[in-house]
Amino acid sequence: MFRTFSLSASALALLLSLGGLTTSCQRTPQASSAAARGAAFWLTTTDKTALFQSQAALPWTTAQPSGAVIDINDQQTFQPIDGFGYCLTGGSAELLHRMGAPERKALLQELFGTDGNNIGVSYLRLSIGASDLDAQVFSYDDLPAGQTDPELTKFSLAPDQPHLIPVLKEILAINPKIKILGSPWSPPTWMKTNGNSKGGSLKPEFYDAYARYFVKYVQGMKAQGVRIDAITVQNEPLHPGNNPSLLMLAEQQAEFVKKNLGPAFQQAKIDTKIIVYDHNCDKPEYPLTILNDPEAKKYVDGSAFHMYAGQIDALSKVHDAHPDKSLYFTEQWVGSKSKFAENLPWHVRTLIIGATRNWARTVLEWNLAADPQQNPHTPGGCTECRGALTLDGNNVTREDAYYIIAHASKFARPGSVRIGSTLPEKLPNVAFKAPNGDKVLVVQNDSPAAQTFSVRHQGKAFAATLPAGGVGTYVW
Repeated sequence: MFRTFSLSASALALLLSLGGLTTSCQRTPQASSAAARGAAFWLTTTDKTALFQSQAALPWTTAQPSGAVIDINDQQTFQPIDGFGYCLTGGSAELLHRMGAPERKALLQELFGTDGNNIGVSYLRLSIGASDLDAQVFSYDDLPAGQTDPELTKFSLAPDQPHLIPVLKEILAINPKIKILGSPWSPPTWMKTNGNSKGGSLKPEFYDAYARYFVKYVQGMKAQGVRIDAITVQNEPLHPGNNPSLLMLAEQQAEFVKKNLGPAFQQAKIDTKIIVYDHNCDKPEYPLTILNDPEAKKYVDGSAFHMYAGQIDALSKVHDAHPDKSLYFTEQWVGSKSKFAENLPWHVRTLIIGATRNWARTVLEWNLAADPQQNPHTPGGCTECRGALTLDGNNVTREDAYYIIAHASKFARPGSVRIGSTLPEKLPNVAFKAPNGDKVLVVQNDSPAAQTFSVRHQGKAFAATLPAGGVGTYVW
């Protein structure tokens, strides 16, 4: 199901110099025994002459390598991996659901299947209520102005019934073990200080009702056959300018978690993880404020980050202060006016490699699908968010984030563990040991010229070449 591309003579020569292009991109987990024949190699180039394409296996040698060497140490272990994937917005689900059934089935198999040509997406983030990439704003307890419902008698998942829940059920039929994170953009407007979907804060008198709103959401999705593995308390709590959105300061989130949400989950015997923050890397003090409160911390699994501001090593600052708590990377957009040649190296270097080298258990790109005009979105929502897929009816275009995630999701399966790897200059990389024993190495050539380097593991090595900006995944 991967697209084929015509190659210029120069591009073909480059690929042949990289080891030759194979006719198939299949490599099943059972192929681990092929390690003796060489390391499997998957390539994406910034000029798109290779888009997550399988290359000829790279032979091992016991000769001493020269030049740059990436040393792999599988005795040095770090965090486990929960998965790589996307945010399945309501708009994404609507576009998928409007496809023809056979075309959607084939596409979902390509995305979420774990064998053959499939890329094995293993983690999804949903919005609890509407995100800004739904066609309209909604919550699960909308009321006429002036009315309230503190007992949540009118709570209903009905807005998710037309598209999101049916698509989720199809995905779960393909991969029942996929992990799902839920994140709210806004509570019901009657709970807010401004009575509006955009901005405002949660009224203290509705903290308890909002905690029970989360409980009803988790229970309601479970009744639909959808297990919510984790929730974040609020998407981008310091960005009240989106529609929908909510301003929730760190002290408010700590109070809500320790006095309302944590106890409500405990009382309802819900084991869904509670994750705090879910915003940019420039404010690590936000999750630290919550984790430094022992009464709040006991209910918290970890912290989530985006990367629209700050530096990715902010995750390590939080890890170093609270090494018993998990880290997650949960959102990064690809702008519709940005270029593949810039997005591929930046996202792989900063997120697939950078976030996981700073303890992230997930890397999620924003927005699985959009149409050719970057719709749907709410009034005031994102107008330039390019999906990992552009869907025009049944026509599918695989975009930047599709290939970015594929380089990790196909091989670094859930339950993988990050292992040690050295960092030669201009060769950022990250290594994993997969549950089936495979070693998985993702490398990005962060230089303006092609680089040849060696990968060494347990006394043997293979040589590899990446073009400028290119990305390689190596599996043995």
